[in-house]
Amino acid sequence: MHEAMMGTSNPMYLESDTSGLLSKLRNLAMNLWWTWHPEVVAIFRDLDPDVWRDVNHNPILLLQQLTEQQLIERAREGAIEARINEAAHRLGTYLKGDDAWARPRASKLRVWPVAYFSFEFGLHESLPTYAGGLGVLAGDHLKSASDLGVPIVGIGLLYTEGYFHQRLDADGWQNEEYAPIDKSRLPIEPVYGLDGKRLMVDVPIVGRSPKIQVWKAMVGRSELYLLDSNVPENCKEDRQLTGRLYEADPTTRIRQEIVLGIGGIRTLAAMHKMPAIVHCNEGHSAFALLEWIRLHMVWEGVGFEKSRDHVGRRAIFTTHTPIPAGHDYFSPDLFREHLGYLQRDLGLSARDLFGLGRINPDDPSEPFCMTVLTLKIAHRSNGVSALHGRVSRNMWRPLWGMRSEQEVPIGHVTNGVHVPSWIAPAMYQLLERHLGVGWTDHMEALLTRERLARISDEELWEAHQISKNRLIGFTRRRLEAQAQYRGEPADRIEEARQRLDPNALTIGFARRFASYKRATLLFHDPDRLARIVGNDERPVQILFAGKSHPANEIGKQYIQKLVAMAADPRFKGRIVFVENYDMGVGRHLVQGVDIWLNNPLKPLEASGTSGQKVVLNGGLNLSVLDGWWAEAYDGSNGFAIGYGGYHPDQEEQSRRDARHLYEALENEVIPTFYERDDRGIPHRWLEKVRWSIQTLGWRFSADRMVLDYFTELYLPAAGAASCDTRSFRALGEK
Repeated sequence: MHEAMMGTSNPMYLESDTSGLLSKLRNLAMNLWWTWHPEVVAIFRDLDPDVWRDVNHNPILLLQQLTEQQLIERAREGAIEARINEAAHRLGTYLKGDDAWARPRASKLRVWPVAYFSFEFGLHESLPTYAGGLGVLAGDHLKSASDLGVPIVGIGLLYTEGYFHQRLDADGWQNEEYAPIDKSRLPIEPVYGLDGKRLMVDVPIVGRSPKIQVWKAMVGRSELYLLDSNVPENCKEDRQLTGRLYEADPTTRIRQEIVLGIGGIRTLAAMHKMPAIVHCNEGHSAFALLEWIRLHMVWEGVGFEKSRDHVGRRAIFTTHTPIPAGHDYFSPDLFREHLGYLQRDLGLSARDLFGLGRINPDDPSEPFCMTVLTLKIAHRSNGVSALHGRVSRNMWRPLWGMRSEQEVPIGHVTNGVHVPSWIAPAMYQLLERHLGVGWTDHMEALLTRERLARISDEELWEAHQISKNRLIGFTRRRLEAQAQYRGEPADRIEEARQRLDPNALTIGFARRFASYKRATLLFHDPDRLARIVGNDERPVQILFAGKSHPANEIGKQYIQKLVAMAADPRFKGRIVFVENYDMGVGRHLVQGVDIWLNNPLKPLEASGTSGQKVVLNGGLNLSVLDGWWAEAYDGSNGFAIGYGGYHPDQEEQSRRDARHLYEALENEVIPTFYERDDRGIPHRWLEKVRWSIQTLGWRFSADRMVLDYFTELYLPAAGAASCDTRSFRALGEK
């Protein structure tokens, strides 16, 4: 008899000899816990360093590339077998969760978890279910929830082609390449139902019900369920629903959001994983709340308003976008075509149904906004930094009529980063030597002035230099590969191999190329910049990376301008652009740069977590006082661009910010970096690094962020009332 439990993976999918070496390797590879444990990463790398690099750090693909005999021989030859056994034991102990912080504190969440919906999850470059910062934030959320033992279930989409691969042509213009993703090379397993068949759920798409297959990825203790429409039972059009991330076509977008929201709730119901809370990470998943309301009405026999209140008290909405264009809007006709049936199912008039997504319910021309829908239903909403909370309250104030900005019910939980995922091995080992094993579990207590003083400036500088040299080696290989792809001559390829100076002040800038992030602000005065970077006694080099959305022509123009500037004789060898930005590129950059540059147009940066990742890697931030940096900067833990104000004329603001940026580099950053003793140690610079680690390391970690969500939002929402177990169980059995 096929023994499979609802919501679990088919046990026949795993190798039968779970005690064997190969089984242990596979089990390690199948749980993304390995991504934040450098000693486990080292196991996979040491099996075959060249293959590990070629497969873009994908352990599933690594194990497929090497024969069983090769794996066994290399494990024994390299004395890796004992390390594999130790890692497997540690993973097993971790999964039990006996010592997890939240275990005695999680209340009913241990029975009914948090369901965390997100359009993207960035967990590692080997699992292409992300595009940028929103996804990486969601991935870090799951990882820290796992470490803390906060019961959470992620709901996302499994994209057939993911986000695009970026290639620049000879003119520096971005071209997008898509390729089908082989699911057998991903750390996912199909979910099976009690009938022994792969779990499928139906979603309503304009008069038909395409099948959605459910896959599971393990993120430590956290479960991530990914929904996939690319199954043989569906027509070609429906199979492509979960094809690409962030399609610009509104019809495809609304259908993807139906799959995520409605399909996600139906998946939880089918698995009998009744959530105490639904947490919508951005408005993409807002339809989950409508489906939850519909379910509650059907199975509890109550009306819309009671069900709306029931769901609203258990719903949490996090908004990340301070600009109107960043929110999803659908035309009335498109919404009616796809979700008009809800008028009948929810017992609403057309005005009331459409009004759920409108600021003015009586304006029939107003499009349906997913953010408005979520704000109207969820009783708890938050921005992702203190400043973004204020911006969001002002932005959405019309939803609450005559209330003052202070009375608008949108709070904030400032974003943080999962430190073990982003810290360089050299820095991790340095801090472990001085703070003790497991120091990342006790950062608030350990990152103190007294304990950090145990680390000498020489040790701190050496650890950062190791990471910086790794970054330069990585960048040279990428530049060489880029030149070869474009068919450049041999001398240009050889030049790429020698690019960058390990002793130069190295600035990093990597992010999505949206207009408000102003990637080209540094080139506002090219001659002045040329004097800054061209000083042979105090050299400066700048590394850029990032993608523009395929439909964003302005973003592509920014990239083209950067590439042109990199080729300008004034900047030759001092400015480089690293193609195909992903988590792997980002990890090398934040670990190795001396300065992280962030210069958005204030107040349009909601948070900006990339700069948080450099803190524990011994880098410093140089940023506009926007997003997280507005509440982080204290005058001594990094550098500020300007004084925190902003001008209503954006061109004037950019002129001012460019001037302040040049002044900060000339008068603060460069002199401090190059002030050395006779051994070449920059003590004043390292004093800032040390203070940055102390003041920012814990405060802007994902552990602190998840604890804030847990104590301020999850527990109050979970305590609102009992979970509607009967509704979910009944739908799962329907």
